[in-house]
Amino acid sequence: MNLFKKICGAAAVALSLVAGAAQAGTIDEIRQRGVLRIPGILNEVPYFNKDPRTGEWKGFVIDMANDIAKTLDVKLEVVESSWANAILDVQSGKVDLAFAVTATPARALSVNFSSPTYYNSFVIVSAKDELTGKTWSELNDAKYTFAVDMGSSQDLMTQQYLPKANILRFKTRDEAIVAATTGKADGLVSTMLNGLVISKKAPTIGKLKVPTPVLAAPSVIAINYNADQVFKGFISGWADYNRRIGNNQTWIVNSLEPQGIKLEDIPEGFGFGG
Repeated sequence: MNLFKKICGAAAVALSLVAGAAQAGTIDEIRQRGVLRIPGILNEVPYFNKDPRTGEWKGFVIDMANDIAKTLDVKLEVVESSWANAILDVQSGKVDLAFAVTATPARALSVNFSSPTYYNSFVIVSAKDELTGKTWSELNDAKYTFAVDMGSSQDLMTQQYLPKANILRFKTRDEAIVAATTGKADGLVSTMLNGLVISKKAPTIGKLKVPTPVLAAPSVIAINYNADQVFKGFISGWADYNRRIGNNQTWIVNSLEPQGIKLEDIPEGFGFGG
């Protein structure tokens, strides 16, 4: 009888431990660890920028992630990565979140997406005045040649909206910039944020042209599929709240100022809130 009681008691303890582990959610795990982990990409202003002397990370993604970490009462840990590996880092559990992700159906097979943190429009960076005021339909013509970095969200956009134009695809963004700067291409297809920085750093490439209708893609936060619904809901709630009250736009604009870019440099009628 005593043996039976001992067995039952041991089973009860085991079940209570299992139940306790099941109740420990994603937020609890992050708080126990003491850090929120995100991937950071070198030299990707205004998203990320790592000071080589101090190792300190800056950029609007860092500001956003720090705000989430502060809400969770943990520290932020930035894991050096790349745009190509950021989704894999989330999928493998190496990091908890990845910011500045363009939501695509293919990526949705690997990770969950939060509500949009901001909206990033597609633009043409060009020195040719004839491209000003054009529609995407008018630019979809074999007489135009555009440069783009292969596999990017802007590359996907050209396949859908500029199938008749001559598209030069390059392995890196820098190669695409050179093509547009040297006249091999009529312009560079880019996102608004990257276009603002590129046109400031390399004035000879020209200015931003915003073809109509304005095509904007939601930028989201990637979350591991195994994260619980409480954590996913929290991240989406954070994104909705800060986008709607303008905090996300403020962080973005502040990160552009060191590059000499001000709010008035952003094309009229464009807003990051969608």
